[in-house]
Amino acid sequence: MKIAIPMDENKLESNVSESFGRAAYILIYDQETNESLFFDNESAESRGGAGIKTAQMVIDKGAGILLAQRLGQNAADVLKAAGLKVYKTIDGSAKENLEAFVTGNLTLLDDLHPGYHSHGAGGH
Repeated sequence: MKIAIPMDENKLESNVSESFGRAAYILIYDQETNESLFFDNESAESRGGAGIKTAQMVIDKGAGILLAQRLGQNAADVLKAAGLKVYKTIDGSAKENLEAFVTGNLTLLDDLHPGYHSHGAGGH
């Protein structure tokens, strides 16, 4: 199974990004091979629809699971339609979250929001 994680840095020891669609990188971790691949998230700088575009990228990379801190409704709809399950991350690195997932310590992410717009000091 391939697991996707939004990241601000391309290191397993880095914390998971707070934003899914605006994350600089998407980590794809392959449980079968233990291979970690980081992909530039070209949607991070999009004027709109970054979450949807990032969700499509995750699907195209063959992930079946997404570990994320938060997720917008539109991106969630795209992922759900493709059959992906989304789990809420804990505070910590990608490596710590992968371990938490494998040991069953992450819960399904069901607290979705209309969109996360953190564009400057006025964002939330």
